[in-house]
Amino acid sequence: METGAILSWTLQQEIPVPADVQNVLAQGEQAVASFRTFRDSATFTTRRLIVRDAQGMTGKKVEIYSLPYSSVLMWSSENAGTLDWNSELELWTKAGHIKVKLAKGVDVRRLDSLIAWGVLNAH
Repeated sequence: METGAILSWTLQQEIPVPADVQNVLAQGEQAVASFRTFRDSATFTTRRLIVRDAQGMTGKKVEIYSLPYSSVLMWSSENAGTLDWNSELELWTKAGHIKVKLAKGVDVRRLDSLIAWGVLNAH
């Protein structure tokens, strides 16, 4: 039974792929795009979404979330409106519901296309 988003991130702007994300890529997997979040980063690869979550006061403790596209059951995307600055990408997965907010300037249709490519090629 689902009561709401279990995870939520806001992607603020595109950045180079972080080195510690490069180190967790599987053989043959390629990073396609990375985005800065408040203190962290989210990277879309050819196989999954990887979110780097810095924790604690110093941010030295890092948790890495890995969501294989094969676990995505459904997704939706919503572009920003006139009064609403953020776009959204929502993912319904085998693990639960994930909401990804996109700051002004992040191309929601590009990410929608990336998710579509990953999910449809993974199933």
